[in-house]
Amino acid sequence: MVAYLDPEDKLIEYKGITKWLRESRINHTITHQTTVYKSLIKAFWDSTEVVEVDGTEVIRGRVNDQDVVSVEILNTLLQLGNDPEASYPVPLKCQRGCLLRMKCVGDILGNQLNKASLPLRYKFFLHVQIQCLSNRRSGYDMANNDLSGLMVALVLNKPFHISKYIFANMRENLRRTGSVSGGSKFWMYPHFLQMIMNVQHPDLPKEDNDVLKIDVVKEISLKIFKGYGAKSYKESDPPRKLFGFLDNNTCVVP
Repeated sequence: MVAYLDPEDKLIEYKGITKWLRESRINHTITHQTTVYKSLIKAFWDSTEVVEVDGTEVIRGRVNDQDVVSVEILNTLLQLGNDPEASYPVPLKCQRGCLLRMKCVGDILGNQLNKASLPLRYKFFLHVQIQCLSNRRSGYDMANNDLSGLMVALVLNKPFHISKYIFANMRENLRRTGSVSGGSKFWMYPHFLQMIMNVQHPDLPKEDNDVLKIDVVKEISLKIFKGYGAKSYKESDPPRKLFGFLDNNTCVVP
């Protein structure tokens, strides 16, 4: 899914968070639109394997020629600006402390976090990550510890190698099968893969009747999202101030 970030700041309920996301290092990743082609994505996942090239682990799939996916390629094309020395897990103790500060009312000790347990702006923040960055195949309410760790890292301005996280999800996908196209691998990250193919093989054949729909969120979706959010979480009036890097882009957290 491609996120909608209220470019004119018309939705006051999301004040602060949409502006922050527009200026964040994940902005290009969650908002960039490109046309995706089903046959190309299917060909990639049907042929993928993990190999080592010059000492670096890459995922290689055959689409007319060889397409190689590596952490470095993802970092460059998605404009993530990752610190090459950063890891992607965030310690659970740090996550739980941050979730308490957000006034999360859900189970912060479990392996999955329900976005409904968060105030609207943090709920939307996590929703965008689930829809645009996660490896979920269905049920878009829950986030595992790695994904909630990404949210916490962005809130606290902590190192988090998003490209490594995406690459690890793709590698995990190679170990399981899905129901798409008779047991082929789940067509994970079609948007990102098409961006890579467009750069590596710009002359790949593309047909208008082969387009894979990628949902683009609209303003009305955020209004509906607000309505559902009000049913699951009773917020203070006025809502609590955003904290950490969301409030102050010079914030440095120990």
